[in-house]
Amino acid sequence: MTFHFSPLTSQNILEQYWGFSSFRGEQEHIINAVLEKKDTLALLPTGGGKSLCFQVPAMMMDGICLVISPLIALMKDQVENLRKRNIPALTINSSMNFFEVKQTLQNAAYGDYKFLYLSPERLQTKLFKEFLPALNICLIAVDEAHCISQWGYDFRPPYLKIAELREELPHVPILAVTASATPKVQQDIVDKLELKDCRIFQQSFERANLSYSAFHVDSKINKVVEILKNVAGSSVVYCKNRRETQNVAQLLRLQHFSADHYHAGLTQEERSRKQEEWINGRTRVIVCTNAFGMGIDKPDVRTVIHYDLPDCLENYYQEAGRAGRDGNRSYAVAVYQSKDTLELQLLPDLKFPSVHDIKKVYQSIADYLDIPVGLGEGNYYDFDLVEFSKNFKYDIHLVLNVLKALESEGHLAFNESIFLPSQIRFSAPKELLEDFENGHPELEPIIKVLLRTYEGIYDNRISVNEKNIARLARITPEVVKEQLKQLQAFGIIEYLAQKETPQLYFLLNRAPAQHLHINNEAYLQRKKQYAERVEVMLNYLDLKTCRSQYIAKYFGEEHPKKCGVCDNCLNAKATRLSEAEFSSIETRIYESIPENGIDIKELLPLLNGIRKEKVWNVLNFLQSEKKLSINEKGYVFRSLS
Repeated sequence: MTFHFSPLTSQNILEQYWGFSSFRGEQEHIINAVLEKKDTLALLPTGGGKSLCFQVPAMMMDGICLVISPLIALMKDQVENLRKRNIPALTINSSMNFFEVKQTLQNAAYGDYKFLYLSPERLQTKLFKEFLPALNICLIAVDEAHCISQWGYDFRPPYLKIAELREELPHVPILAVTASATPKVQQDIVDKLELKDCRIFQQSFERANLSYSAFHVDSKINKVVEILKNVAGSSVVYCKNRRETQNVAQLLRLQHFSADHYHAGLTQEERSRKQEEWINGRTRVIVCTNAFGMGIDKPDVRTVIHYDLPDCLENYYQEAGRAGRDGNRSYAVAVYQSKDTLELQLLPDLKFPSVHDIKKVYQSIADYLDIPVGLGEGNYYDFDLVEFSKNFKYDIHLVLNVLKALESEGHLAFNESIFLPSQIRFSAPKELLEDFENGHPELEPIIKVLLRTYEGIYDNRISVNEKNIARLARITPEVVKEQLKQLQAFGIIEYLAQKETPQLYFLLNRAPAQHLHINNEAYLQRKKQYAERVEVMLNYLDLKTCRSQYIAKYFGEEHPKKCGVCDNCLNAKATRLSEAEFSSIETRIYESIPENGIDIKELLPLLNGIRKEKVWNVLNFLQSEKKLSINEKGYVFRSLS
């Protein structure tokens, strides 16, 4: 398909390629700003259609849109969705070898493509810089733009390098999009991306159809069961670790709910299958870690339940916002116990290990991976987190937090769920191959399939798919793997089997641990900011006012209105008293209190038929007016006056 600059309007593009009759919220204003070549920051809540804000205008511009994103899964999903709509798009990710990356960049430079998705790390590679002048870039879209701010909740140092594109592309507009950024982070995005005369659009963070609530409970599983019985439809239950996802899913199945678990430790095939079952409604409840949800578009989720609490309101809002994208009434519920809030309070010290511990673990990683000083940059290493922690006698949470600190300092990147496909390169001279095939006729078919199917396999390591090879060679995938191992043993090919093990990627060469650079002042400042975000989350749980209003104010909305549907708004409605109702309850209270007083536990049952919240409203008022008193033992007395 040849793709040319489109004379169609944004409305035409929306209808022709996406099938929507109208834009939502601020989408059209953002698109118009981009078409005017203005640098733009767009803050749209989860499910607000951020991707359309750069996809639609790019379709109307001459050239290719460069989309920078930190999430491999999200990039793959968006590229697949674009291709389904007959929009030519490319992606570069860490599962690709040098030859495949080069081929993709050649396609982007000289082919008919509208979108090129890549990670911020890729911008710094020599190969990308070589191709950059040949890329006719019309728009730079920075997804998850909050990652550029070290004061945000998901700081990623490679984002700081994006602004260097301005030197090569001074007249190309930048659109930065994010679902959650406080006013301080918004300003940081503008500064770090060097956005000029920036237009800022912020869609309201209010979700009229989403009811927020939080419950302090004795039994979390009992509360989840109660919610699922009361609210029909699809549900997501978020847990803090992999083991808990399995336990909770099992407990829900015992209560006859169709439930499954999901986390980053599953194989890619298992994750895809479980995700598909849930999206198609064959599984009602998916119990998962925060590895689930990004890029998944399921509009009819009725409940999102947090079985464990996230550490900041940004994460909570994003995850909760996966409920009710179809506009129908939905529920975001947090269930917690006292130990959960205590764990949150302790998190800042755990999440930010001492510099001494960081250097100690860094040295152990270098020993474990056998990386000499001065080497390692640009390489991936298999990293078994559990084995490493056990071998070096570290707490696994300390190791994870040290890895996060090393990521923030720009030393390395850790990916728990990376997928590296199998790779093959022919290593035997071509003149020997015919003799080998004559001597091993049983291996000839697979050799022919490899040579005919994968261009360049003699000169470069090429990603292959064993199932595809099996289909073409008319043998089973198991036989394919066995024959590939045989060919490797004979020295015919170099065969690297598929990997789904966690990977460490060294962004810099390994340094001597004692000289490892840590910006201590910035590190302590990030810890302080993190502690403040935890405090905001704790305050959300204890809130007595509108939860939606609290969230919107946190993200910088000046005058958000009360939602009327969260637990606190509903309680306020239920306990609101008319003058006549107040007078009636006051009379009944006085009639129920004997001269020598009464225990509050005995008084409340005497006022049956009246909501306890309303009784307490009246009691609190009468006590403040000194018309009655309640002593420290809980006894209520009439005033003597």
